[in-house]
This record gives sequence, C-alpha cells and structure tokens, in this order.
Amino acid sequence: MTSEKAFILDGYVDEPACLGVSPYISPYVRYCAGACIENGFSVSYTTIDELRKNPSLLLDMEKADLFVFIAGITVPGKYLGGTPANSKDIFRIGTSLKNPVKCLGGPVLFGSSSGGGTPAEKESYSSVYDYILEGEISGALDSVLKGGKPHGVFSYPDIDRRSAAGSCVIKQHPAYPHVICELETARGCSRAACGGCSFCTEYLYGTPCYRSEKGVFGEVSALYNAGALHFRLGRQPDLLTYQASSGEEFPVPVPEKIDSLLRGIRDAAFGLKTLHIDNINPGTITRHPVESKEALESIVKWHTAGDTAAFGMESADPEVIRCNNLKAMPEDVLRAVRIVNDIGAKRDKNGVPHLLPGLNFVMGLCGETKNTYFLNESFLSSLLKSGLLVRRVNIRQVMPFEGTKAYTENTLGKFDESFKAFKETVRRDFDLPMLKKVFPQGTVLLDAVVEVSGDMSFARQLGSYPILIGVPYRLIKGSVGDFFVADWGYRSVTGFEKPFNVNKASFNTLKKLPGIGKKTAADIILKRPFNSLNEFEKVSGRHFYSDFITFD
Repeated sequence: MTSEKAFILDGYVDEPACLGVSPYISPYVRYCAGACIENGFSVSYTTIDELRKNPSLLLDMEKADLFVFIAGITVPGKYLGGTPANSKDIFRIGTSLKNPVKCLGGPVLFGSSSGGGTPAEKESYSSVYDYILEGEISGALDSVLKGGKPHGVFSYPDIDRRSAAGSCVIKQHPAYPHVICELETARGCSRAACGGCSFCTEYLYGTPCYRSEKGVFGEVSALYNAGALHFRLGRQPDLLTYQASSGEEFPVPVPEKIDSLLRGIRDAAFGLKTLHIDNINPGTITRHPVESKEALESIVKWHTAGDTAAFGMESADPEVIRCNNLKAMPEDVLRAVRIVNDIGAKRDKNGVPHLLPGLNFVMGLCGETKNTYFLNESFLSSLLKSGLLVRRVNIRQVMPFEGTKAYTENTLGKFDESFKAFKETVRRDFDLPMLKKVFPQGTVLLDAVVEVSGDMSFARQLGSYPILIGVPYRLIKGSVGDFFVADWGYRSVTGFEKPFNVNKASFNTLKKLPGIGKKTAADIILKRPFNSLNEFEKVSGRHFYSDFITFD
C-alpha cells in the first residue's frame, strides 16, 4: 500500500538560539520529518530558495497529502546562503495550494518584520493554512496527524525519537552533503526567571530543559549515517551551562558534562569534519571562571578549529545594560574575552585560531543615548589595543517582538545616524585590523565551499561564522577547495586556491596576488612556464608563495 505523501518547505529560521538558513538545516525540519515518517508518510523536502528558482515545485506540493511550512526570523541578519521566507511568501504559497492539508509552524508565530529596526507584528495565517502548529512544532504536527489539536507538548524523549527518524531528510537539502546540522541541547533560558534580556525571544520558552546525552548521540549517529559530516551545537542559549542545576540566573558549569557531550558526538560521528558551538554567556564565564575554563578546554579538545563562541554583549553602556536586564557589564565581557583567548586563541597547523569570541551589539534599546555609541566605540578600541582577538562583531538594530519589554520600550528611530556612523567606524577601524590579526597572510582555510561563482567568486567553510573568502576569478559553484589568505576587506578576506598554478593563471588574476601588480604579472606571463620555485621567485621577487604555488 502506497503511503501518504508529505512535503516540507523550509522557509528558514533564525532565533537567538537556533540557526536554520542554508547551508544550515534547523532541528525543526528534521523533527517534523520524523513526525511524518512515524505516522506513515513519505517525505519530500526543499527550501524556499529552490522554490523561487523553480516555481514548478508547487505542482509537487499540490500533489502531496500534507504540506508543512517551517519559517520564522526573530534575529535579523544578512545571509549569503539563502533568503528567508517573509509573510508575503507564507500567504502566497498557502493561497496557491488547494489539495494538501496545510500546516504552518516555527518562530514565525512570534511575529514578522521587514528587518532590524522595525517591530515585528503578529500575522493571522489561519485563513490560508488548515493548522497553525503551536507549542513544540513536531509534537503539534504529530497531534494533527493523529486527529488531535495543533498544539505540541514539549518532550525530549519524543524529540529524540523523531530527530533520529527524520535525519534522512538532510539528503534532500540542495547543499547536501555540504550542509551543517544545527543540534539542540537545551530549550529555554536560565535568565527567564529574572525576565530575560529585554529584546530576546528565547526566554519565552521558559527556564532551561536540558536534552540527554543519549538523545543527542542518537540523533548525531542517525545524521552521520545519512551522510552528515558537519555539526554545530547551536540550539541553546549558553552551552557552558549544559546539564547545570536549574533555578539560577547564571548556573555553575559542569565541565565533565561538556567533555562527555563533545566526546560522545565524536564517537557517534567519528569521521565528522566540523564540530562547532555557538552561544556562550560572558556572564557565566566571569561569575564562574574556574569551571568555565575547564569547560572551554574540553570544547577546544574535542571540536574542530575555526570555532566561535558568540557573546551576547549588546551594549557597553551601563545604563542600557541595566535598563534592558542584559547579561554583563563591559568589564565582564572583556574578562570573558581574555579567558576565551587564553584557551582558544592557539592556532592549528594551518594558522587558524581554535576558538575565539564573537561579539553581538544590539542598538535601539531602552536607555540608549548618543553617548552609548561613544562607549561602544571606546570599548572596541580598548579591546583592539589589548591584543586580544575576536572573530567578528555583529551590529544590528533591535527587532522587537510582542511579549518582550523592548516591544514597547525602545529608542528606535532616535539615533539612526549614530547607528550608521557606528557601523562604518567599526568596519573601518576595528574589523579590518582585527581580521589581519585573526587571519594573517598565509593562513590556510581548508574545505571551503564555493557559494557564488563569477569574476569574483565567494567561498566559505562550514561552521560557526565562517569568514567569507573572495576569490578574484571564476570557480565552479558547489566545488570545494583549500585557500590561502592573501589580503583583507572589512568583513572578508581575499584568497587564492592552494595550490595555485602560476603557469595557468590569467594576467588579471596574477596582478591581484599580493606584491605582484600589473608590471610583474606581465613579466610572469612573458617568462613562463616556470619549472621551479627559484625560477618564479627571480621574476616575482616574492618568497611568500613558496608553500602555496605549483607549476603543474
């Protein structure tokens, strides 16, 4: 007997503690696929970008018995790998489909906005969707498929089972096998008890509920068997507090739990290529430095290099911090940056730092003044002078959601010019010199996937906040290669393939190599082919390329 058919459309999600924009695939997609499979459905899956490129996919969705749309952005961002669905997409697609039972779920239920700086407004989609999946999304879907109400009760045993069953869906991701699987270890925030940060939606999930190691390992094993090689522990607000005691605003880390978790993931996917993390609360590190250091050492022991611990700093203005119940004062953040550097700034054999902090600034919060921007700039200037490293600085305007304090208490629209000037100053005076420190010339970035092909191609490694590599010649989209860093932009590096064939490269490419220029590039063209490094260096006058070039 032919099973009923389900079609899952991934409109992408981005929350404070979950990323599912391509090449990431969110846990929600896999959980819902598992719910469908457990209820006897065969599952087809695609992303909103694939539908945009090929609208005829709507015909396949129309033939399905069940249609599940997962979407929602509660953290505004810019994405190279995909463009998330907006409310117009959700209405348009829902209206277009007539045959299947239509379900909608994800953080889109918190509201929708055009981006940072604009409040999110809740939309009513019930006129075009048969079921709005509330509560835990896969549980709500399972309830619908069993004839119940579209509300899911949160249960990690159910999630563990569904996540393993639905892991096979990653094979249908358009980027497969170059897809990174976001893994969940906890739901909710320890600071929910004190109201949480004013702008954040994570505390709306309540105080933390931790997933068992067994559940995580079972999912990782199933994903690995399905071909997954890239993993990120991103679905939690603070990895350091995994399995810590509940009821405290800043729980004490349990280092042995972190060590056991990462070691077990390694065992479950012994051939993995990426194991990264995401959110770390700087307040946890400064309040519990001994336990945090031990936990961070375990992360560096078991992860893969090029990792980022995302710090939700938000502001260096003490008044803004107090007004919005933020996590840490600037001196606390600086101390946490130093501790992560002490443990994670060591480099692998290719020159890539193991683990660095990343800083998030949120502007437009309650209590903000023009002096806030001065204090933020002063903090970053001091950080740069200290010699400490950070992987990146994210700057965005708040996107307030109903149910959070920032929805009614914010300063949006009051300091737009200061916001723009701050971003420009940081990009010019902080990001560029910091990139030169983090990725010095000659750093080798392994296994980067080409995402944009053109006269300037763009590639990225799979992982947490990978650096964008601009390659000044055409490469095949989807190809994978190693690149050495040659130059820097504000938010990217210029890279060339390793090995780089100087006998085949065009004049336009050669002249963009550091220290070459038009005249030397012309000499290289005239005097090649070269048979040895010595021959090349006599013409180029450069010794920098000895480890990176080939003549074959």
